[in-house]
Amino acid sequence: MIWVWRFGLGVRVFSTCLSCCSCFRESATGAWILLLPASCPCLGSPHLPLSIPICLWFFTLLTIIIIMEPVDFEGFLMTQLNNLDSETVQELGDFPEDDLEIVFTPKECRTSQPSLPEEGVELDPHVRDCVQTYTREWLIQLQSCISLQQAAPRPLNVLCDETGRTTLTSCDFDLRSLQPDPRLENLLQHASVEDFERQNEEARRTNRHAELLALYPTVDEEDAVEIRPIPDCPKEHLGNRILVKLQTLKFDIEIEPLFACIALYDIKERKKISENFHCDLNSEQFKGFLRSHTPCIDSSSQARSAVFSVTYPSSDIYLVVKIEKVLQQGEIGDCAEPYMVLKESEGGKSKEKVEKMKAQAESFCQRLGKYRMPFAWVPISLSSFFNVSTLERELPEAESLNGNRKGSSGDKRMTMLQGRRFSERSLNSEDNYGVTNFKATTLTSNTFFKQEGDRLSDEDLFKFLTDYKRSSSLQRRVKSIPGSLKLEISPAPEVLSCCLTPELLQVKPFPENRSRPQKEILEFPIREVYVPHTIYRNLLYVYPQRLNFANRLASGRNITIKIQFMCGEDPACAMPIIFGKSSGPEFVQEVYTAVTYHNKSPDFYEEVKIKLPAKLTEKHHLLFTFYHISCQPKQGACVETLLGYSWLPILLNDRLQTGHYCLPVALDKLPLNYSMQSPEKVPAQLPPIKWVEGHKGVFNIEVQAVSSVHTQDNHLERFFILCHSLENEVTCPIRVMEQKITEAKLEHELKLSIICLNSSRLEPLVLFLHLVLDKLFQLAVQPMVIAGQTANFSQFAFESVVAIINSLHNSKDLSKDQHGRNCLLASYVYYMFRLPEPPRNIARAGIFATLQESRYNTFGRTTAVSVGSRLLQSRVTSCSNPDIAGLQIATDEEVKSIMSSKVADRSSNRISFFIEATNDTPNSCVSPRPSNKKHFHEELALQMVVSTGMVREAVFKYAWFFFELLIKSMAQYVHNLDKQDTPRRSRFSDRFKDDITTIVNVVTSEIAALLVKTQKETEQAEKINISLAFFLYDLLSLMDRGFVFNLIRHYCNQLSNKLNTLPTLISMRLEFLRILCIVVCLNYSCSSFQDQKIASMFDLSADYRQQHFLTGLLFTELAAALDTEAEGYRKAISAIHSLLSSHDLDQRCLKPEVKVRIAALYLPLVGIILDALPQMYDFTEARSGKSRTGSPDEDQESTNPINQSVAWAIAGNQFNLLKTSGAPLSSLPIKQYNTLSPDTTRNLLICFLWIMKNAEQSLIRKWIADLPSMQLNRILDLLFICVSCFEYKVNGISDKVSTQVLQKSRDVKARLEEALLRGEGARGEMMKRCRTPAGISPPPPLIFVRRPQASWLNENLRWRKEQTHWRQANERLDKTKAELDQEALISGNLATEANLIILDMQENVIQASSAVDCKDNLLGGVLKVLVNSLSCDQSTTYLTHCFATLRALIAKSGDLLFEEEMEQCADLCQRVLHHCSSSIDLTRIQACATLYLLMRYSFSSISNFARVKMQVTMSLASLVGKSSDFNEEYLRRSLRTILAYAEEDVDMQPTLFPVQVEELLRNLNSILSDTVKMREFQEDPEMLMDLMYRIAKGYQTSPDLRLTWLQNMAEKHAKKKCYTEAAMCLVHAAALVAEYLSMLEDHKYLPVGSVSFQNISSNVLEESAVSDDILSPDEDGVCSGRYFSESGLVGLLEQAAELFSTGGLYETVNEVYKIVIPILEAHRDFRKLTSTHSKLQKAFDSIINKGQKRMFGTYFRVGFYGSKFGDLDEQEFVYKEPAITKLPEISHRLEGFYGQCFGEDAVVVIKDSTPVDKSKLDPNKAYIQITFVEPYFDEYEMKDRVTYFEKNFNLRRFMYTTPFTLDGRPRGDLSEQYKRNTILTTMHAFPYVKTRINVIQKEEFILTPIEVAIEDMQKKTLELAVATSQEPPDAKMLQMVLQGSVGATVNQVKVDLNRCGEAVEKNKRLITADQKEYQLELKKNYNKLKENLRPMIERKIPELYKPIVKVHSTTRDSFRNSSFRKYEAQSSQNA
Repeated sequence: MIWVWRFGLGVRVFSTCLSCCSCFRESATGAWILLLPASCPCLGSPHLPLSIPICLWFFTLLTIIIIMEPVDFEGFLMTQLNNLDSETVQELGDFPEDDLEIVFTPKECRTSQPSLPEEGVELDPHVRDCVQTYTREWLIQLQSCISLQQAAPRPLNVLCDETGRTTLTSCDFDLRSLQPDPRLENLLQHASVEDFERQNEEARRTNRHAELLALYPTVDEEDAVEIRPIPDCPKEHLGNRILVKLQTLKFDIEIEPLFACIALYDIKERKKISENFHCDLNSEQFKGFLRSHTPCIDSSSQARSAVFSVTYPSSDIYLVVKIEKVLQQGEIGDCAEPYMVLKESEGGKSKEKVEKMKAQAESFCQRLGKYRMPFAWVPISLSSFFNVSTLERELPEAESLNGNRKGSSGDKRMTMLQGRRFSERSLNSEDNYGVTNFKATTLTSNTFFKQEGDRLSDEDLFKFLTDYKRSSSLQRRVKSIPGSLKLEISPAPEVLSCCLTPELLQVKPFPENRSRPQKEILEFPIREVYVPHTIYRNLLYVYPQRLNFANRLASGRNITIKIQFMCGEDPACAMPIIFGKSSGPEFVQEVYTAVTYHNKSPDFYEEVKIKLPAKLTEKHHLLFTFYHISCQPKQGACVETLLGYSWLPILLNDRLQTGHYCLPVALDKLPLNYSMQSPEKVPAQLPPIKWVEGHKGVFNIEVQAVSSVHTQDNHLERFFILCHSLENEVTCPIRVMEQKITEAKLEHELKLSIICLNSSRLEPLVLFLHLVLDKLFQLAVQPMVIAGQTANFSQFAFESVVAIINSLHNSKDLSKDQHGRNCLLASYVYYMFRLPEPPRNIARAGIFATLQESRYNTFGRTTAVSVGSRLLQSRVTSCSNPDIAGLQIATDEEVKSIMSSKVADRSSNRISFFIEATNDTPNSCVSPRPSNKKHFHEELALQMVVSTGMVREAVFKYAWFFFELLIKSMAQYVHNLDKQDTPRRSRFSDRFKDDITTIVNVVTSEIAALLVKTQKETEQAEKINISLAFFLYDLLSLMDRGFVFNLIRHYCNQLSNKLNTLPTLISMRLEFLRILCIVVCLNYSCSSFQDQKIASMFDLSADYRQQHFLTGLLFTELAAALDTEAEGYRKAISAIHSLLSSHDLDQRCLKPEVKVRIAALYLPLVGIILDALPQMYDFTEARSGKSRTGSPDEDQESTNPINQSVAWAIAGNQFNLLKTSGAPLSSLPIKQYNTLSPDTTRNLLICFLWIMKNAEQSLIRKWIADLPSMQLNRILDLLFICVSCFEYKVNGISDKVSTQVLQKSRDVKARLEEALLRGEGARGEMMKRCRTPAGISPPPPLIFVRRPQASWLNENLRWRKEQTHWRQANERLDKTKAELDQEALISGNLATEANLIILDMQENVIQASSAVDCKDNLLGGVLKVLVNSLSCDQSTTYLTHCFATLRALIAKSGDLLFEEEMEQCADLCQRVLHHCSSSIDLTRIQACATLYLLMRYSFSSISNFARVKMQVTMSLASLVGKSSDFNEEYLRRSLRTILAYAEEDVDMQPTLFPVQVEELLRNLNSILSDTVKMREFQEDPEMLMDLMYRIAKGYQTSPDLRLTWLQNMAEKHAKKKCYTEAAMCLVHAAALVAEYLSMLEDHKYLPVGSVSFQNISSNVLEESAVSDDILSPDEDGVCSGRYFSESGLVGLLEQAAELFSTGGLYETVNEVYKIVIPILEAHRDFRKLTSTHSKLQKAFDSIINKGQKRMFGTYFRVGFYGSKFGDLDEQEFVYKEPAITKLPEISHRLEGFYGQCFGEDAVVVIKDSTPVDKSKLDPNKAYIQITFVEPYFDEYEMKDRVTYFEKNFNLRRFMYTTPFTLDGRPRGDLSEQYKRNTILTTMHAFPYVKTRINVIQKEEFILTPIEVAIEDMQKKTLELAVATSQEPPDAKMLQMVLQGSVGATVNQVKVDLNRCGEAVEKNKRLITADQKEYQLELKKNYNKLKENLRPMIERKIPELYKPIVKVHSTTRDSFRNSSFRKYEAQSSQNA
């Protein structure tokens, strides 16, 4: 280990210290290195204790771990094979024979027969190569020993058997009347503890899951860099597909056959986007009209359903149906007229006309049946079938088929999701991003647009469609024809039955018995589609557009064009390759265009589809013959009249002609050899040819090809022609398009064509990508001899490949996977690439001379040293590194040394050799001989090494491609030459190994150089790093593994030397190692562990890192990442998790003995995990909702370390890699650890459990037995976290509670528990020793305390589902119920298996505890983990084993547990009781047996189990009060079972135990009786609190139970947000504790019982204890709870203070802390005092800032009348409601609740406050009277109640008023108005432990009318005074008060005139201009009032100033609070 300090400031200070020690070394970089071997003399040196801590404070600590040199793996493996069990070692240490398998897989073919050229034709070389590429088998390289795919889950066991679940209906409280559950047979039998433990272990080992990680959620693919996605296989491109079915086509009259033609049009792009689909829906009658013109009807022409493909969906796409009819005489409008005016259904003359027209139509069909004319058309918008709302979002991503990737690393997940299935996503229906998942829709169109003869072109159609979309004006401008077209549109299923391709090939599956097929319609995408050709397709589309015969005088008005594809000039040479239309033959020799009647310049819209011959010659051409059609029959006249000819040669300079043409038309018969020239360039003839308009172009035509043979790109055509000229017997000169190339120029032209390949358009380059790359790779290894000279194209071919790769990666239209690999290239390498075939004919007679030399030059090779220099030079001058200076050459010394050492022995003239296959022997690899063949992998590696400049930059930028090429070519080389049996060292030449070494080192340098640049460059470096890792990963399958290990070592060292940022270094190396470590076979242990020490097996030693190189590296990186602030630990943990998962999925690891050896390999990981304990996420805290901070790698979860107080204790243990042998722990600076996120912690813990599960258990036991107690406690802490982490989540998604108030109360609880741990005396020491579940930090320094899940008050007793530990919320939305159920089942089995592993570990600790000194502490820790597991949601399987372990623990160490672990036993009692209420029989049986055994052993241990009885009773009371999910009926049955155990226990019958058990069960039964009542009032909070108060009151003599119920009440109040009442409950609890503490000890600083709490609440005196002779706290089992201590008292009061503060009663906080502060001062707890005074300051600040802004409770008097209320009848209460509660709110609440109880009609709310006469009430109804009341104070009280708080605290008296008149009316005139003031006195003062208190006294006073008026006037005067004195003044408030004072009011009460005058004047200053009239009115009213009151003002009446009401009350001490009395009063008392 090396410690490195890089000096900053203060270097001089330590120079002397450092230089005097021989263990310090100064490196060349200026860093001081401290070497500390075990025998270092510095360990005893005085310098060490001084220098290390100081240096740690002043310098940055970097941990550099030396990369150990790996063993010679091949030799090591052979040695081990000779020494050990060869079979096991072979399974573990080596690959199986078929690991790297070269597989020839048949190419996937959609059709029954592949698409091939016509038979019997000799194909051109290019066509032959194309066909071979499209049809040959895929060559796939498989690694079969590792499968990274998730294996299918095995059948899982059922989580729990619920067949025994029953429902109890009896509520009989007599336990003996119930039927007990079955008892455990062997519970009461005598058996030794050893037998007990052995039986438990055997039971646990049965029916266990063998593969733990098979149950664990798979790793997030975003993090799984080791998953190299398998590319999509090359497939034919299919866009988003819709199925269109034509159902009916009808018009009002049916007189003739009609024909439909359907196509898709995009009006935005103004392009036709599909070929035509012809459909015939005619009846058999109409088909008979044309029988003479239809020689045959093939089944393929009878399709009525078509599958259209749309790659780029849009709302502008229309499906256009064109209707044609048989040609007849007349314009289109004339022919359509009958359809618009006649209806066949009308009968009469109409019917006669229809019949006549039908006969005419039949006549036309017989004569003109092969000619068509336009008729009608109808557009159908497809916008509703494409998800238009998502197009804007998704189409930019799909700018091409393959997507548009513009993101950076932040888009990794999107890249992954798109890239993995993106390159040909349209093949899968689930990837059709633009098509909504619509249902089949039937559309009906009732209107057809009539075709217009002069507007038939596509341009006219687009104008029509644009108008149609914009408005309905088209229907007004174009005549419409009524009719009906019904078609069905639906998403095309992935598998279509009976479907034909565009070439009419049958798509699988294709049944034989179906006659009407479906057709796939070829798409013409609007933009480029970047998918390589994969099938042979050779189609030509001819579109005649316009003919201009307008200037021709001869008759030619009904013009049609006959189109033929000719293979010669003879008429018989017409080829039957034109696709037919509907109801006819598949292929025809000729087609005719539709006729426009009497139009000399017709437009055409036909599409002629032709299947091109595979071999085209100069004779092939298109022939167009123009005819005039005679519509009228004439005697002896021919139907067709010839008008002229035109033609178009198919080839021009051997290239297919496509595009737009304007051809001339010849009038005479064409001369011989006309087809050899284009019609525009026909030479002069004799006799001359007559042309229309003098040889001008009059015929417009467009020709388009859809071909996977013809490239239609000049650069590609040129390249392919020249390549084939070299491969075949071609005589020079060679014609390339218009150029002739001689033999002398052939080499130059070929090189030029290779260079120009990258200039091709991207689309054709991609379409022919496979063929282009094959040809280039062929040229790379195929030397040519041209004109006697060796022509080598390796460099040019390689550079062209690099340029193409660069273009494809730079294209924004092509997708990449998550590793940055271009999907098209990845697919090519994986499926298509194969080693270039040997040349067919290298030398040919007459052209190429015989090969004289066996050598060839690549391109002037240099010496090895110069190669290295060029590499380094290009490294410096590289375009990718423009900022690297030339001086940095010196930094690459490692590369230079490697290169010089590895290649210096080569020949100075480095030449690539041909190696004959017959000489492929080990010797030939060492010294190759010249031969006639180059190896592709050697040539490729060499080209990579010697490349320079931009080529080299691109090579290493896209190194993945060349790496994968290298691997696949190497694998084929090994496979072809049968080298699998050859030793790995001899498979490849040393020169090739040197090249690989050079490549790896240069790539590593490139990575390091990029990492110091911009973010974009860093991302590129990450991708290159991953590519290099995969490359080395693959090399391990092929080469000498020791050689590869050294490459890995060089990589790690080189990267460490070049990078200064530790986080980046760790991250890069971890991703690198994560990929490599998936080579699981090389990680297994082949050495024997028998001779090793147990402890050393868990240490990451140097020997381990050398023997297990890859895992050693990975563990080292993990340890370094966890020890630094780098975030690489997440990657390391994820890598280890993936590695372990691969073991569980590996079929070779199924044997247990194999798993044991594998697990032994990972034992050092256990030490690292234990070291990381302080950094782990605390799932227990998370479950209790604790909000914590500090998670570095999660954006949504914030966490804290578990316990920082033990961090440095961990650093000093034997597992830590960084041993600090000399320095004392306390002298080291505090280390700030990163906190692991929940996901990362969970992954790390599952790795720990996997090792513990699969390791040899005897080894684990020995290891545990040798550990000190501190380490055992840390293991238990780790197990505690594991329990909470792998809790069974029932619903998968948990509830989160994050309210601020709840958080505060949890913090209060934390402080309370902390106070308990700091308690003094014997009890405090005992609490410090035990790791109580409710404890909080800080405990003693080396004890790790953690709190389990809990409710807010007692956090160790309740399971809370408040956090989800892995992300799955959104993912669940897309899953079916079956999938969710399966996930839940797997999750349950994972929880069960994980907890069983934890249970196994606890058993190991229990067995080891007998040899440990502090046995009690260990047992307490074990019990803590067990209790935590019982508090989590578990399966019945686990609970069965857990209870068995508990019983064994009780039997083995019961006495120790009962004496030393009281708190744990109390928690255990509650958890067991909870399970006794389970509805599952098995769980209940186990829990009952455990509880009974607990009682039995406690009695036997101390002969009096009073303490256990008290704990059980308190547990049940707490369970009843807090838990809402227990069932009292099942619990009662469990009590009956326990009673049965006691009755059947023969051994205990002579003792008092059965009697005491029965007494205990009787008490528990009575508590359950209270529970039944509580359940009845669960919805009535006031009644529920009354009942709980009554129960608590009943335990006045049992302080433990009373305290429990007070806490239950506090929790109920807190849930209702009644924080003041919750605080009061805790104050009462604290007073109860103080009463009993005062009996134990007499300390001045302690409160003197409950009397000391009177300043907080006068109600607290009811906690005064009974006299000592009745109850003593010294009695066993009494006051034994954790709260009956000084720390417990402080904790309760602190919690109460927090709740008071939350409730806004800040003044009470002061009173609470007056009791706390003396205790803290007595204990000198200055830290607590600091915190306390800080809280007091906050409280006082809140008083100052908030003052009267606080809102306290609102009070109401509620009276209940009626027998339905039972005990509440005629009872009156004062209810305290939340602030600003209105009377209707409480009225609605109570009326609604009691309406549910008694019925809505039975509840009546009395609206007034008058006294209730019960005799007048209906006895069958329940009456509720609700009145708002206000606090009432006497005059003397108001002197003490000065502040707003004092007027709202300690309230017992309330008043409400009732207005009335003597005649019974509530309101009257001023002189008649009386008022009744009612004063109520409650039993207790508010606030109290309840929110309603009984009224015990009522006083009434009646005011006379004059007294009422005076009171109102005083009130008005006070309001006016407040309004006038308010600052800043409130104009609205002032005007409201004035209006009621000077204006006429309801009761005519006036106010003080002086006040009124002031107010009027003030209002005058506040009003605006628009309120002047209002001000004048106020002034007028004021003067009028003043005038009226003048007589009374001038004389005073003394009687008016006497008090109106004087209430004499005997209760004069209702407010006693010494802290708020006036200082003068206190002074007078002291005097």
